[in-house]
Amino acid sequence: MKLVLLGYMGCGKSAISNALSNSLNLKRIDLDDYIEEKEGKTIADIFTERGEIYFRKLETACLQELLDSNEEFILSLGGGTPCFGNNMEIINQKSTSVYLSANIPTLVIRLLPEKAKRPLIARIEDEELAEFIGKHLFERRHYYLQAKIAVSVDNKPVQIIADEIAMAL
Repeated sequence: MKLVLLGYMGCGKSAISNALSNSLNLKRIDLDDYIEEKEGKTIADIFTERGEIYFRKLETACLQELLDSNEEFILSLGGGTPCFGNNMEIINQKSTSVYLSANIPTLVIRLLPEKAKRPLIARIEDEELAEFIGKHLFERRHYYLQAKIAVSVDNKPVQIIADEIAMAL
């Protein structure tokens, strides 16, 4: 089984993939970590040195490589991964995709304390964050909604969300 978790930053992909990894006894892979290990550079450095187009092509190649392997795993994606090229098509052909849906207030509460670690929102004023997330989520939702399974993460503990996903499989 290949399970792919997708959704906006702050929706809990990392925490939920850890819980699912324990519940389902599957290896957990973070696509950004995989890319960083393969390139020997951070995502931020890849963006700075080579640009977004290079990164997105690399991201798609790594996604394809993982999904073409015979390995079983849970893969958590970057928030933008499903939105580029034909990534969502590749994901749905070769795995079970799960959209972790979070509403704007949930995302704001989760992202405010870690803004500095999130290059996409680091320079956005706190009072403008909800509007930024709303616009961004609107642009990406079309891709997220193509996932085979959608689970709301609002006001739920991680293990409950992981259990809901496991039951939906």
